[in-house]
Amino acid sequence: MSRVVAADDNMSLPFFSPEPNHLSTFSTASPSPTFAQLLKNVGDTTTDQHHVDMNLTSPNQSVPFHLSFNDLTYSVKVRRKFTWKRAPSADPIVGESPLSSKTKTLLNGISGEARDGEILAVLGASGSGKSTLIDALANRIAKGSLKGNVTLNGEVLNSKMQKAISAYVMQDDLLFPMLTVEETLMFAAEFRLPRSLSKSKKSLRVQALIDQLGLRNAAKTIIGDEGHRGISGGERRRVSIGIDIIHDPILLFLDEPTSGLDSTSALSVVKVLKRIAQSGSMVIMTLHQPSYRLLRLLDRLLFLSRGQTVFSGSPAMLPSFFAEFGHPIPERENRTEFALDLIRELEGSAGGTRSLVEFNKEFRQRKAEPRTQTGLSLKEAISASISKGKLVSGATSGSGSSPVSTIPTFANPFWVELLVLAKRSMTNYRRQPELFGIRLGAVLVTGFILATMFWQLDNSPKGVQERLGFFAFAMSTTFYTCADALPVFLQERFIFMRETAYNAYRRSSYVLSHSLVALPSLIILSLAFAATTFWAVGLDGGLMGFLFYFLIVLAAFWAGSSFVTFLSGVVPHVMLGYTIVVAILAYFLLFSGFFITRDRIPAYWIWFHYISLVKYPYEAVLINEFSDPTKCFIRGVQIFDNTPLAAVPQGMKVKLLSTMSKSLGMRITSSTCLTTGYDILQQQGVTDLSKWNCLWVTVAWGFFFRILFYFSLLLGSKNKRR
Repeated sequence: MSRVVAADDNMSLPFFSPEPNHLSTFSTASPSPTFAQLLKNVGDTTTDQHHVDMNLTSPNQSVPFHLSFNDLTYSVKVRRKFTWKRAPSADPIVGESPLSSKTKTLLNGISGEARDGEILAVLGASGSGKSTLIDALANRIAKGSLKGNVTLNGEVLNSKMQKAISAYVMQDDLLFPMLTVEETLMFAAEFRLPRSLSKSKKSLRVQALIDQLGLRNAAKTIIGDEGHRGISGGERRRVSIGIDIIHDPILLFLDEPTSGLDSTSALSVVKVLKRIAQSGSMVIMTLHQPSYRLLRLLDRLLFLSRGQTVFSGSPAMLPSFFAEFGHPIPERENRTEFALDLIRELEGSAGGTRSLVEFNKEFRQRKAEPRTQTGLSLKEAISASISKGKLVSGATSGSGSSPVSTIPTFANPFWVELLVLAKRSMTNYRRQPELFGIRLGAVLVTGFILATMFWQLDNSPKGVQERLGFFAFAMSTTFYTCADALPVFLQERFIFMRETAYNAYRRSSYVLSHSLVALPSLIILSLAFAATTFWAVGLDGGLMGFLFYFLIVLAAFWAGSSFVTFLSGVVPHVMLGYTIVVAILAYFLLFSGFFITRDRIPAYWIWFHYISLVKYPYEAVLINEFSDPTKCFIRGVQIFDNTPLAAVPQGMKVKLLSTMSKSLGMRITSSTCLTTGYDILQQQGVTDLSKWNCLWVTVAWGFFFRILFYFSLLLGSKNKRR
């Protein structure tokens, strides 16, 4: 495992000196300088001064912050399961209505506090309300659902301000697998740090963060996943933390950061968090069952049981608390393990933890610490923090204006977000060439099969029917091969939600970059399919016909990819998504006009014909193929093909043709053209739009579904409990 390194208070360079991994590394007396202060010493003092001006006169003096939460209560409605039960009378059996619901209280009057430079750990068994409390403090519960109040320095935080000064690290490590540790943190710096900060200073900040997180040995290693070997679980957790602290937040919330880690990895993670707290941040996290070594790093503990507080105070208070309660902690026993075991034992008893809850209230009143005033209002404290290098997210302390008022919603303009998102996606995809290779192989194999099946079609009536079948299958295939785009966003969904929850970038930037990154692969796939089939099948139009054929195939790929992308924003599971995609594309093909022409579709289904994505590219290639007025497809006796008279000898067909000529009063010979391409288009009901209009409509469908994808992200990724 990589060594955890600490900051040296006396150093003058922006690097963290390696030290042995001992608890003696930490000193609560003098917090480490922030990254921004270190960068100030080596940065260019003549450029970007307005944005990175920092006061270094008293680097060891932290700005006082005091987070207080009082009487937090949160309840949810739980729908009852439908159950059968026998009525008191002999015969009827009644069932409880599935619509009936009961209210479950997840938080019940929780109160407590946290201060800068300290770690507050929330402990309790599964279902005790730990994660719910963290969500409440991090403003991740919808407004109106949470009762009580949360204040920072005596003032209620608004949503915009809390997003700017805080960070939330989820329990799961949501990372791009093919990016290295250094690249992952650098992209986080590009998102969270302002454009006014030079690239070299962002890089210095990332390098300093890598050292602080103890990731120097893994900096050039990819994150990895099930199919690619990468960094260890503890290193992944530290990378997840690093992403969210890149802008040096004042408040840091973590949901079980040690979950799934061995004791050594868990200790290294908490040591990193201790160092972050000492730099002037406030760390609040949930823990399941900390070891004795972890307990020594914690400043405040909050034990929960079924949504109620059963202990609140410093670890040193645990022995006296339980001794007074009548359950003294035995010598050499882990205090937190003893407390959690006792709480579980009480939960299983008749009275529950009511006695412990009441005793905690009495104990807190007796041991209550005198409330100390910070001396600074919230705006003053945040302004002072910014001037000391915290919150490097675009706020400034110059021009006489309050830095609080200059904290932007997003650190970078739209086009910067677009470029960074596109670069990250391209880097991640470029290192997985097998994904595009499989898709390209599937398109080439499909094109090869179609080309050899429909090889050099002639202009006979059978050739016309075969062309119609080829076009219907080819256009529907372009849509089906887009189904592989479904898992792309489903895999990135939680990364997207984590990043947008704290305004790393705009949703519109993500949608546009997602579209731009998809285009190169769509162009290659379209060119491969068009080149494989156009000349092999013997389609008409020459070079210009091929160019239009390529464009309409590209438009079909674009519309199909956009449609599948939109579904990925709505459907939560891959298999459910594939089922919906296959079903809807089958309906699109059914109503495209190939199986049944437009004039034969019942009036109550005609609307589906016009929203069919396959209709427009199918009609476009038909017009492209049959629009030549000089080209004939049925001459003379060919009129009898595809009829029972096709088996009649040639001479008899000529006589029948002569008889028809006399009956109709017109001369029809074996060379007379009876059906042109225009007639075929008329028979197929393709008369509404030109081929170029069909192309534009197909492209417009693609844009329409991208817009729907944007709204699905806007409405479906609030990331808040209700």
